[in-house]
Amino acid sequence: MSVLNLLITGANGQLGHEMRNVLANDQRFNAIFTDIAGADIVTLDITDEQAVEKQVVANAIDIIVNCAAYTAVDAAEDNEPLAARLNADAVGILARVAKRNSARMVHISTDYVFDGQGCLPYTENVATNPQSAYGRTKLAGERKLQEALGDNAVILRTAWLYSPYGKNFVKTMLTLGKEKPALKVVFDQVGTPTCARDLARAIVTVITADQWHGGIYHYSNEGVLSWYDFTLAIHRLAGITTCDVQPCHSDEFPAKAHRPAYSVLDKTKFKTTFGVTVPYWLDSLEETINQLCSSN
Repeated sequence: MSVLNLLITGANGQLGHEMRNVLANDQRFNAIFTDIAGADIVTLDITDEQAVEKQVVANAIDIIVNCAAYTAVDAAEDNEPLAARLNADAVGILARVAKRNSARMVHISTDYVFDGQGCLPYTENVATNPQSAYGRTKLAGERKLQEALGDNAVILRTAWLYSPYGKNFVKTMLTLGKEKPALKVVFDQVGTPTCARDLARAIVTVITADQWHGGIYHYSNEGVLSWYDFTLAIHRLAGITTCDVQPCHSDEFPAKAHRPAYSVLDKTKFKTTFGVTVPYWLDSLEETINQLCSSN
């Protein structure tokens, strides 16, 4: 296989960091890591079409991997135009540039494109019905990408992303578990966590397959649980025993953005297409907790 030239956006984010780790010293790739700013990466504003074009042309990019997004779910309710700029308009820019330069694209989307009213794991052909600004803007990005690139695009919808980097639920619960004697965590929102490292590896699986398989796929870790269950597991694996965690209803913690009550993603299409198994959520969580604890 010849060396693939990759343009990775959002390199400072959780997934971007894990892409850096997964691709480190991998001779199959020449990866250009970009973000709006930061050390050891290329500065790139993905809302600037000319700047994106310059990078793609200069580096003869084969595949754009878009890890960038506006992910502040509640803030998006008050800033939907900004969320749309990053989650939809920028995706359209990346897609148009990719098309002009015969490149392909892998893009990360979300379980929030669904309304969360189902009771069976969501397959890729279930009708979308986002209930939040974040979900609406992410769905708009999916559509702009498909309109521009068609089968030369892969969309990976994921959920409950966490990693040792940045802000996420796992790190927050570790901090609160050590600081507070008691916590209430919702038990009526059910889904599956996704370890960013596993998602990064899934992206590598997509771009190194024997042939390109365009389309929409779902990817999270295996299993089903609530945020309450997730918190108990985080504390147990970290050895936190001084915090009393109790289940509560979502309406006890009103939020601006509507969260899906049920957002389990069916990974059958991904597993069948690419011939892989998906790690169980608890195994991946344990690896991440061990990494976080050993670094502290």
